Parts: sequence; structure tokens; C-alpha cells
Amino acid sequence: MRYCKRCVNPDTRPNIVFDDEGVCLPCRHAEAKANEAINWDARQREIEEIARWGKAHARHGYDCIVTVSGGKDSTRQALHARDELGLKPLLVSCVYPPEQQAERGADNLANLIELGFDTLSLSLNPQVWKALMLQGFLRYANWCKSTEMALYAIPIHAAIAWQIPLVFYGENPSFTIGERTSGYDGDAGNLRKGNTIASGIDELAPADIAAQDLHFYRYPSVEEMGMAELRLVYLGYYIPNFNQYENARIAIEHGLKIRTEPPEAIGDINGYTALDEDFVTVNQMIKYIKYGYGRVTDQVVEGINAGLYDRAAGIELVKRYDGKCDPSFIRRYCDYLGIDERTFWEVVESQRGGQDIWKKAPDGTWQLAVDIDRT
Repeated sequence: MRYCKRCVNPDTRPNIVFDDEGVCLPCRHAEAKANEAINWDARQREIEEIARWGKAHARHGYDCIVTVSGGKDSTRQALHARDELGLKPLLVSCVYPPEQQAERGADNLANLIELGFDTLSLSLNPQVWKALMLQGFLRYANWCKSTEMALYAIPIHAAIAWQIPLVFYGENPSFTIGERTSGYDGDAGNLRKGNTIASGIDELAPADIAAQDLHFYRYPSVEEMGMAELRLVYLGYYIPNFNQYENARIAIEHGLKIRTEPPEAIGDINGYTALDEDFVTVNQMIKYIKYGYGRVTDQVVEGINAGLYDRAAGIELVKRYDGKCDPSFIRRYCDYLGIDERTFWEVVESQRGGQDIWKKAPDGTWQLAVDIDRT
């Protein structure tokens, strides 16, 4: 296990890109921004052309779809599409079942709608939703596997059904966390090649779930998307200061509600990430056990590259808060899925990363195999 020489990005992240000097792609992208090596005028002309294309090809009165949850990034995307690009967007959201959705999440989505947008919110059968979540957890210790399939697929189904071919997403993850499957520009067409979507829903589905109940978990085919002439775009690629910190500032100014729990309870130093439900805290803890990094690492990588603090300060934040999860979240999660905590920990420990990530301390506790201070 090694870390980026400029930030805290680990090489255990799936599909991470490091160059020959041991520096990750997000750091190189931030360096290009700082050195004014990015032609923002050219990008602005490109997004204006994309906006004109959207207006020319849309039907039913909407120029584009913006995928939303009501959080910081989707709030900024919706505002930018409407107020800066002059588009009329249809916001599309996959809403968590009532038993899972946090009141904060419902309030934030309502707040975004109240800012003046037409919104299509789709809720899927909660029994099927939960059954798929359970399979994802038992097989991969990843309850998000099926839910992310729905989150990605629903806006594409909506775009095809309503003949709105331009679909906006946020930032290209190549430039925020360094995943190479997304390409290095504003084209989001490679989303279907990501690990979650590419695996497909069928291998998770129990035999007693009917095929028609899985429709909105299935990402439309290349042929379907081609016939609809869809154009998927990372809007954040075209906005110079599109990052979680600036997006949160703007969204809070427009009414966003954020978390109030301390970082040692939620493994989150900012309180404005993934606000619509709380099981994400459990999933980030599991990610930490699997790969040796959690949500704080993601936040620190972006924070360092935004110039908010240096690597030394970032390392201290990661060491103090990464992977933290109050036991109350685990109990609620187990109750939701109908499993006991012993089963939970058996599944999680079966997925713990190997010797290059973790080592047993003399007192029997797990410690990271590599001291981040020495990298």
C-alpha cells in the first residue's frame, strides 16, 4: 500500500491512476488549474455548444435532465444549468424508501424543488429494494451495489422516455478521486463501464424477484441509448471552482441542511456529503476495512487540491476520523436488513483487505500496514 506523494490518495482505490512520480491524477489536475494550464474559455464555448444542442434536440419543453438527490452537488448543477446556461432542466431523482430516507434528505430535495424546478422523483418497491441490498451486503459487504445501479439507470430511462437526450452529472471522478474509467474530459458516456453498472443486477437478484421488478435497476443498452441519441455530460468539468467545498457553500446559501453529528461518529469532517440517508456511514466504514480508506480520505484529497490545507494537516484528519462509525448506525442498519450484528461483522471481516493494507497489532487490534506519516 502506498499513498500519493502530494495528497493522501491510496493506491488501494479501485482504478486509481498514479504517474511515474507517484502523484495521483487529481493532484495533477489541481496542478494544471493552479498553473492556469486549463483553457477555461474553450471549455465555456464547449458547454455553450452542448447547451444549444440540448435545446435543439429536446422534446416536451425540457432542454436537459439533471440527476439530483437534493444535496450540494446536484443543487449547484441545477442552478448552473438554469441560471448560467439558460436551460430548462427536468430534475430526476431516485428517492430512498421512507424507512431508509433521512428527514434531512427529504427536506433537502423539497428545498431544491422549491427553488423553482420541475422534478421527477421515482421510488422503487421497498421490499425488492431491501432484498437486493441484503444480497449486495452478504455477497460483497456492499449494500450500495444495487441502489447505485438504480441511481445511475433511472435518469437514463427518463431521458429515453421523455425524449430529453442531454443528461448532466457532476464532476468527472477522474479529477476528484482518480478513477480512470471515466475518461479525462466532460463526456460521461463511459459511466456504463464502471464496476457497479457493468456487473448488472441479475446476479444479485433472488429467484423470487420478477424480471419486471428489476427494470429500473437495469442500465439501458447501448442500442437503446444510441437510438435516443443521448449525450451524457459531466457539468463540473466546465466550471472552474466546481468542488465539494464551493458547491456546499452555494447550496447552503440556498437552503441546504447539513449533518450536525461530530466527525468521530460519522467519519465525515464536513457534514455535507451524502445527506439523504445515514447508512452511507456504515458503507464508508466497510470501505475503510476493505481498502484502507474511507470518506475522510476522499474529502481530504479534494481539500488539499482546493488549497484548504496542506498534506500534513490532511494526514492528521485521516488518521483521526477516517472509517469512524458510531455503533448506533450499525444497529439501525442491521435492524433494517433483518440480520444480527454477529452476522454483520462476520460478513465485513470476510472482506477485510490483505496484508498489504492491514496488520494485527500486539493487542489484537487491526492497524494499517503502512504508516501514512512516512510516505
